[in-house]
Amino acid sequence: MFQLSGVSKDYAGRRVIEGLDLEIRGGATTALIGPSGCGKSTILRLLIGLLRPDAGRVLFAGREVTAASAPALRRRMGYVIQDGGLLPHLTARGNVTLMARYLDTPEARMAGRVRELAELARLPEDALDRYPSQLSGGQRQRVGLMRALMLDPDALLLDEPMGALDPLVRAELQEDLRAAFARLDKTVVLVTHDIGEAAYLAQTIVLLRDGRIIQQGTIGDLVTRPADAFVSRFLRAHRSPDLSGMPAT
Repeated sequence: MFQLSGVSKDYAGRRVIEGLDLEIRGGATTALIGPSGCGKSTILRLLIGLLRPDAGRVLFAGREVTAASAPALRRRMGYVIQDGGLLPHLTARGNVTLMARYLDTPEARMAGRVRELAELARLPEDALDRYPSQLSGGQRQRVGLMRALMLDPDALLLDEPMGALDPLVRAELQEDLRAAFARLDKTVVLVTHDIGEAAYLAQTIVLLRDGRIIQQGTIGDLVTRPADAFVSRFLRAHRSPDLSGMPAT
C-alpha cells in the first residue's frame, strides 16, 4: 500500500530520515516506534504528503505522492493526531462531516455514515452535538477517528493518538481500536512510543533509531531475535509486562 524508496529528510540542516526503504502491506496494521526524534512522525507526514522528501520517492497504491498528487491521494487516507485535532468552533458532528460537506455529499448519506461510525467508534449519540471542549479526551479521539474514516479511506494513519490519555481511558480505547481495525480490514499505520501498545494493535512493528530502521517484524521477532543490543535495551526500558509470552502475530 505504501512504499518509501531511498527517502531522506532534513530539518534545519539536521538529517532526521536517512535513505529509508520501507514497504507497508495493505490490509494490516503497522506500528512505527522508537525514541523521541527517531523520525516516526516524519514518516507519517511523508506518507500523507504533508512533507516532501529531500531525496527518494514515496508511493501510495503505486502512485508517487507529490505536491500535485497529494491533495487527491489524501482523500483516500484518514489522518488522526493526538487529542483528535478537532476544530473548536464545530460540534463533533460538524468535525466529522467537514470534508464530506466540502465535497457536497448528500445530507442523508452523511447522516447514515455518521450513525455507522458512531457505532463503530462507540461514541454516544448525544456527544455528536457537543463541542470539543465539552468532550472527554477519549471522546475527542473517537471523534477524530470518525472524521478520518468519514470518506471511507483505503488507509488510516494515526500519530500518537492515545499519548495524552490517562491509562484507563487509553486501555479502553486500545481495545476498541483493535476491534475496529479488525472489522474495517484497512491498511493502518500507527505511530506510538509505547511498545505494549504497538504489540497489542499491530501485526508488524518497525523500530527506528536516528532516522533508520533497526528492526522490522512481529513482537515475537523483536523479543526473541533482536537485531542488535539497542532492540533489547529499548524493550527493557519500557518496563512492560513480560512480552515473551505474547503471540508472534
